[in-house]
Amino acid sequence: MSEPISKNITWHGSEVSQAQRESLINQKGCVLWFTGLSGSGKSTVARRVEQKLLSRGLYAYGLDGDNVRMGLNKDLGFSADDRAENIRRIGAVSQLFADSGAITLASFISPYRASRLAVRELVGEGRFIEVHVATSLAACEARDPKGLYKKARAGLIPNFTGISAPYEEPENPEIKLTTEDRTIDACADEIVQFLEERFF
Repeated sequence: MSEPISKNITWHGSEVSQAQRESLINQKGCVLWFTGLSGSGKSTVARRVEQKLLSRGLYAYGLDGDNVRMGLNKDLGFSADDRAENIRRIGAVSQLFADSGAITLASFISPYRASRLAVRELVGEGRFIEVHVATSLAACEARDPKGLYKKARAGLIPNFTGISAPYEEPENPEIKLTTEDRTIDACADEIVQFLEERFF
């Protein structure tokens, strides 16, 4: 992550440590970073995981790519630079959520390895879990839930990941799954089991 432009700012730490917050809620803060093509099932799986965690009384919150672009990142487009800035911003937000003790579920295409690595370094090894929803391009395009692939193929959406812009698959994600041959519940249960062993 880059340094702030202004040199006249100072980080203000809390009087409460991360360990104290985590002890209070009996869980460890972390970031589950769901990456994959549009239509792969990232947001759907993340929402189901969030639901399962909340039903157990755990503190979890989902951050979705489209939702964030309606507010915090509404000034960004889809050029390579804007995509990198989109992920830089949400990475910083995710780190703050994790510091609060939240199990944070971030669902973003995040096509570039370097951007995802920067978020991993910010959040901290052991608290960043990369979840590659590795559903194939063919399956994603067949689903096309928002009609975006059809528009991209017609040349109406430039810089569309998987069609006219690259997607760099994770090389060593903590979790790799596909929604082509498994139910959403099965995918979500795998992630919850992973978390059970490490974070609560």
